[in-house]
Amino acid sequence: MIDLHLHTTASDGLLDPASLVARAASAGLRVISVTDHDTVSGIERASAAAGDLGLRLVPGIEMTAVEGERDVHILGYFFDPGHDVLSRFLTVQRADRVRRVREMAARLQPLGCAIDVEPLLAGPPGRSVGRPAIADALVAGGHARDRNDAFARLLGRGRPAFVPRRGVAGAEVIAIIHASGGIASLAHPGVLAEDALIPALAAAGLDALEVWHSDHSAAQSAHYSTLAGELGLARSGGSDYHGDGVHRAARLGGVSLGESEFNLLESVAAARRAQAVSAPAGPRESRATSKSGEPRS
Repeated sequence: MIDLHLHTTASDGLLDPASLVARAASAGLRVISVTDHDTVSGIERASAAAGDLGLRLVPGIEMTAVEGERDVHILGYFFDPGHDVLSRFLTVQRADRVRRVREMAARLQPLGCAIDVEPLLAGPPGRSVGRPAIADALVAGGHARDRNDAFARLLGRGRPAFVPRRGVAGAEVIAIIHASGGIASLAHPGVLAEDALIPALAAAGLDALEVWHSDHSAAQSAHYSTLAGELGLARSGGSDYHGDGVHRAARLGGVSLGESEFNLLESVAAARRAQAVSAPAGPRESRATSKSGEPRS
């Protein structure tokens, strides 16, 4: 089985990279990708654990773009985790996450929901922090029943402690993934529910759609599979597993990408790497500012 959408404690997952890989092996997975939000800090540890257990690990990431008032999550695969353009971009992304966490904590205080953000921000270098960490702190402090309650009353878009994200457009994220030798897949388009964005992203170089996902119904998977074919895109898939019982209906082994689809992704990646080697320069690095929406990160 193949799962190309997994999260660890390097962002908002509950399992450290080695533990996640061990659980994946126990679930029967043989090819996986750790796709933490705006960080590659878990890849090295996951890769070592995968090698010990005979699993193949594809370098992965889930990067956040902003289109209008919506967060758009773009998965990157087969890239060089140490590429300079990617590293500089991710440093800026994580810095904005810190800004956002501090501003949300400041808004929570007058609401009677004060939390200490310093422990949330004190993780190892490269760790990516977002709203789920704040939600967990609210639960621990008795201010919310669970993550869903925290988002519904306090942290979701339009709620009193919500702070917009600043970010670049999807086309720039795609260009950065390509510059680092990788391919870009739009994450959970059924959750995003903005199909009108997809043709423009495809024109900007998007390589694939995440057709199979824990939140997609059979009808949605069929729809996005057809749409991928119409736009000349490959198809990706993964569970979006963050930990047992904490994120959607995701479970290890619950979503598996077919081998033929994986082989196509790999061939597209080989072509992109060839383009990156021959390209005279990386993408522009200016940053547009916009408001963000869901999904959660």
